[in-house]
Amino acid sequence: MGEMHVVLRHRDIPDLHDLDVYVAHGGYAQLKRAVTTMQPAEVLDIVKASGLRGRGGAGFPTGLKWSFCPRDVYPKYIVVNNDESEPGTFKDHELTLRNPHQVIEGAALAAYAIGAQAVYIYCRGEFWQEMKVLEAAVARARAAGWLGQRLHGTDYTCEVYVTPGAGAYICGEETALLNSLEGELGQPRLKPPFPAVAGLYARPTVVNNTETLANVPPIVEKGAAWFKAIGTEKSPGTKVFCLSGHVERPGNYEVPLGTPFEDLMALAGGVWKGRALKAIMPAGASSPVTPAAKLAGLPLDWERVAAAGSTLGSASFIVLDETTDMVWVADKTTRFFQHESCGKCSPCREGTYWLKQVYRRLVAGQGTAADVDLIGDIARQIDGKCFCPLGEFALSAPRSTLQLFREDYDRAAAGAAAQNGQAHA
Repeated sequence: MGEMHVVLRHRDIPDLHDLDVYVAHGGYAQLKRAVTTMQPAEVLDIVKASGLRGRGGAGFPTGLKWSFCPRDVYPKYIVVNNDESEPGTFKDHELTLRNPHQVIEGAALAAYAIGAQAVYIYCRGEFWQEMKVLEAAVARARAAGWLGQRLHGTDYTCEVYVTPGAGAYICGEETALLNSLEGELGQPRLKPPFPAVAGLYARPTVVNNTETLANVPPIVEKGAAWFKAIGTEKSPGTKVFCLSGHVERPGNYEVPLGTPFEDLMALAGGVWKGRALKAIMPAGASSPVTPAAKLAGLPLDWERVAAAGSTLGSASFIVLDETTDMVWVADKTTRFFQHESCGKCSPCREGTYWLKQVYRRLVAGQGTAADVDLIGDIARQIDGKCFCPLGEFALSAPRSTLQLFREDYDRAAAGAAAQNGQAHA
């Protein structure tokens, strides 16, 4: 099974980032059709019927999320979560640079569907080039009449603003993102109320991922039935999979959901240097590792990956070959999450610090069997006690590697310094 480009259309259409090229290939036509001939509820119903699920991690139904916004409360906002900070994830980076207008059009269609007149694109703080591309794309689209006041002679207005984050991983969590967007400290909020009721500036807000919104224009153009015919019944459409680590051709690959794991790996040239596969992290650093034995013939969708003991998330596959020491992997992810903890709650703030200390001893060859047991003790003090999912994410690699690859831990506990085996995942 090969690639199918729905959001990565720029790979088939050169210079699609240019407004004239985008418009020549049908760009902004669906936004114009929607605001001139369709009611907002019609757009929402098409997206809901398509079964589109969020592409940022949770896989929540997009149309259902939109429908939570009250119809009679104004103003409302659409916020594009372009704070792509998960280790192993780089799909939104490509979409922003190479196909920005499809993202912008999707966000504007979402705004029309819920009755919002403003879109905020929140970019990762390090995405300086991406922000320049988006700002230029918004300015050109507005100058050409595709965005702005009284679109196409109607009463509908849609303004789009591009804003930078400050480089905090936690701001990928939607309420921390909203706090940051308001100029506050990037820490998660207590829910409820949910953003659909009280989000940006305490007004109804929908936060969607970049890839999610890039799917909206083709869905509105071709219809819900077209989209549902791709992928699986519960996970329709295509998904951009980010492959990194021990593969011959790392990169983004867009395939229908439900594609077998072997087919995806074949597109990337397989495991590098002809080595055997040991495991993958299907959703980047925040996901439990999945051993090679569970990947054979595995259809890649949210349900089947969950049944295999992990999560599809944003489909950021970090591939680990047979030489990889899993203590080394868990050490690297633990260091990342400890560094990115916002410090709001003590289980995450203190627990990730102590996990880091334990792994520091293990990888230095100074660990003991008591240290291995201590990992489980610390995990129990974090699990279910954190304000947001970051603390739980920090446990994914330690718990899963300890359960599935105990021999690596036994070797480290015996005093053998963990070897990365040329693993640069």
